[in-house]
Amino acid sequence: MAASGTDGQLRGSGLHGFFRAGVRALSRMELRLGGIEPLALQGDLTSAARARFVGAVRVPGELDPDPAITVERLRHADGTETITVRNAGARPARLPLEITLGTDLGGLAEIAAGARPPDVPGQVQSAGLRWLGRGHSATVSAKPSPHAVLAGAGVLRWDLEVQPGARWSVELRVELESAAAVTARPPIGRGAGVPAPWTDATVRCDDARAELLLTRSLDALDSLLLADPDRPTDLYTASGAPWRFGLAPADALWAARFTLPLGTRPAAGTLRALARRQQTTSSGPGKGEGIIPGPLRHAGPELPPSCTATEATLLFVTVLAEAWRWGMPRQEVAELLPAAERALTALRVTTENGLIDGFVTDLGRQSDDRTGQPATARCEVQAQAHRAALHGAELLEAFGRPGAAAWRDWAEGLRSRFRERFWVDDLSGGRPAAALTADGRPLTAVAASLVHLLDLGLSAEGAALPGLLDREQTRLLAHRLIAPELECGWGLRTLSAKSPRFNPLGHRSGAVRVQETALAVVGLAEAGFEREAGVLLEGLLAAGAHFSGRLPEMYAGEQRLPDCPPVPHPAACRPAAGSAAAGAHMVLALAGVRPDAPAKRVVVRPASTAPLGELELSGLRVAGEPFAVRVSRIGVAVVEEASAELQLGAR
Repeated sequence: MAASGTDGQLRGSGLHGFFRAGVRALSRMELRLGGIEPLALQGDLTSAARARFVGAVRVPGELDPDPAITVERLRHADGTETITVRNAGARPARLPLEITLGTDLGGLAEIAAGARPPDVPGQVQSAGLRWLGRGHSATVSAKPSPHAVLAGAGVLRWDLEVQPGARWSVELRVELESAAAVTARPPIGRGAGVPAPWTDATVRCDDARAELLLTRSLDALDSLLLADPDRPTDLYTASGAPWRFGLAPADALWAARFTLPLGTRPAAGTLRALARRQQTTSSGPGKGEGIIPGPLRHAGPELPPSCTATEATLLFVTVLAEAWRWGMPRQEVAELLPAAERALTALRVTTENGLIDGFVTDLGRQSDDRTGQPATARCEVQAQAHRAALHGAELLEAFGRPGAAAWRDWAEGLRSRFRERFWVDDLSGGRPAAALTADGRPLTAVAASLVHLLDLGLSAEGAALPGLLDREQTRLLAHRLIAPELECGWGLRTLSAKSPRFNPLGHRSGAVRVQETALAVVGLAEAGFEREAGVLLEGLLAAGAHFSGRLPEMYAGEQRLPDCPPVPHPAACRPAAGSAAAGAHMVLALAGVRPDAPAKRVVVRPASTAPLGELELSGLRVAGEPFAVRVSRIGVAVVEEASAELQLGAR
């Protein structure tokens, strides 16, 4: 990873620097030409892994107002940078190029916490500089070699003479080595020359913002792809850069699920990697068995923390079931079915504990656990558990395993209890409670997490699974989501603006989290509330345009005003797997492709209002074969490429 300001200079402040394996290999790289810093003209990403910076330098005595000397820096996250000096003037340019380098070899975690470790002294090496300390060794080498190296000042110097119309370039390479033995194998990049699973995906759309969002979201996911060290052919996405560049189970599963229209390989790799990490033994009666580990996550000022292990364990079942519908090979599904059964067992054991009247709390939690944090039945967990139970029933039935009927009965019971206990009546007609406390009292916070009630999941024949809400309750929720207290013009706030604890930059107390808004857009459109979906879609597309199509994990939930762009969150990952995949999911889902590969059938049901105008998608994959679809400006879909074995239909 590499981070700097838009001028391209690495100044050693904040997060500036080149990072590798969580260590800052280089914190300073400041360029001066003739003793002058170039005037920054442009600095931007050309892809998730590359950036280009352009600056100009005025030669002393030059009377022409046009800059004769320009400096271009092409930087790659792998630690290489090419610097090119061009002379467009009428006279030779004779001036020194000096690059000041330094590093603290600090760890990403301590830098993220605000620490600034002291710089490590540099040493001269053949074509550059070397630093040794804190268990690591970093080097910067240059081609061509510098004319002078000043180790004490950390300076590489070249005495340039660039003729009119000519250019001169140098390539710098930053490398890091660990002096200590490595005992654990970290995840690795998928390797040069190995294509991303969605390489063939293309989009053409009347709304250029949607094209930009999908293209750059896939580029971001490309940059986050990792290969599992236990099985390098299994790919999954890291959670995000810079803070969580590793496997976070819930985030990886969401990204895999959202990209299923582009192929099942990432889903299969993610599922296998997590099945290897699933707890298969317990420290008590059923305690912990079947859980996919994950940390607690802050849930804002009005709700208790939630456990990402619960989310990941339930989502595992859903991703496996939906990957099967999209065409994951039957044998691969069968190999993962025992892990899904263990996840369902964890769900059954939790509800049998009966902490809150049969509702689902943290999976594997016993009544004596976490006495400082009483059990809470969260609304979104009930939705995820209900969906997992129904998806689990479909898998068990299709693969000849027992228990399908019992899980359908369990889901029906949860649905009945939810409608009775979670619905809160008010003057607007009512809304779901955000959670139930241990004594059964509803927590009435209005939060974006309610959108999970709209995420019903893919079932047989392209249909949606039943939801926890009835039709009228869904209508009331749809209206609530686009009310000004939640919808800010850029998307859904995580907490109502009417809350006394509202903070537009609070990551669970008012900021816009892209994933929740995208889930709302897709869920509302599939439920037939296309006007409400269009309101949220417009906000997310507008925000995406301001972020050049590279949506961060979250941004401020301030009310949208003319000529005021959305405010970035200072701690948001960018790229983030959840937001990038959610942005892609939103565009792909509006085409309405809903397959059932085991039944050799695919239903295409686009949004009738065609909110993106004409939309053409190719490079999709259904049942492992290419699939392309075009949606007209009046919402009529035409399948332009599909396997001859698929039966096409519309709903």
